[in-house]
Amino acid sequence: MNAVARSRPGRVVRRCLHGLIAVGLIITGYYLWNGPPYPATDPDAVAGRLKAQAQRVYDEAALPGGADGVGSRVETGSCSYRGLRGFAHIDRGRPDVRSFGLSWQVTDVPEATARAAQARTRLRLERDGWKLVSESVSDLGFRFEHPGTGDKVDVDWYEPTGTFSLSTYAPCGKLPDGFSEHDWPTAAWAPR
Repeated sequence: MNAVARSRPGRVVRRCLHGLIAVGLIITGYYLWNGPPYPATDPDAVAGRLKAQAQRVYDEAALPGGADGVGSRVETGSCSYRGLRGFAHIDRGRPDVRSFGLSWQVTDVPEATARAAQARTRLRLERDGWKLVSESVSDLGFRFEHPGTGDKVDVDWYEPTGTFSLSTYAPCGKLPDGFSEHDWPTAAWAPR
């Protein structure tokens, strides 16, 4: 057997190995540049979750005065680029990725009413598996996070104005093609 015949399989193996290394470097570079991808999200499903939390806290609060002026809507927020690309786009968010939030508030709520409402909400969130992540968000408030979805709920009370408020948030997710926040009928919320 001559030397040329013996070296041909070695060259083929080396070329395949070099090709695999090149592909690995390209994939690694792409991942370092872009970071981990954002999960796909269904804006209507997210809005449904946030509105359900807003309604539950409103019901648990049992605030005096009725629901006039408590309505709100699900708003979207900016999300940054991930990976090294984030340094190149530090001044702007991704147009195809958004976070979601819904807030409402009622003023002139007595402290005793606010404390009782918060106790009911806190007990229910703990029972449903939510985890406490922060206390004293305001004069009297707390934040819980759902371990499965990453959704957060802030329930606060501010003494100077007697304002009882709820803010519920969903983390950043990649929007479906064609989503328009301005033509989004699912975003509106008012307590029932």
